Amino acid sequence: MARLQLDFPENQFYFTTQLTVRITDINGANHLANDSMISMISEARARFLYQFGIEEVSEKGVGIIVTDLATTYLREAFARDALIFEVGLMDLNKYGGDIIFRISKASNGELVALAKSGFVFFHFATGKVRPMPEDFRLRFPGVNSIEAESSET
Repeated sequence: MARLQLDFPENQFYFTTQLTVRITDINGANHLANDSMISMISEARARFLYQFGIEEVSEKGVGIIVTDLATTYLREAFARDALIFEVGLMDLNKYGGDIIFRISKASNGELVALAKSGFVFFHFATGKVRPMPEDFRLRFPGVNSIEAESSET
């Protein structure tokens, strides 16, 4: 069976934040549940965007939507573990790219998970994908770009 492998360039991480695993994040196996990890990844993404002055939805009705999420789990996390979320970007294209995450334990640096979340810019009133605003791209000059594989809908 093929397994997902995530590999991120070291120089593409731009932001770090810490989140603590709550008792309500624990599943029946007594470790961090995958749905709670997704919520924590979403929170780290929101903090990253806020730090760089990027509105999730602008006054013009254009915002960022998540198109996919891939996560690999490398070890368990438990209630009250402080987790460090390193957040970055890669593979920008005409409409969006990938937000990347490296999640480790604050206490010892052990890697807990890697994740990447695809995103596009979206105009909510028209329901259509929009090209990435130039000011977004300018905030991250070191991020690689790839040819857009999808077309505007």
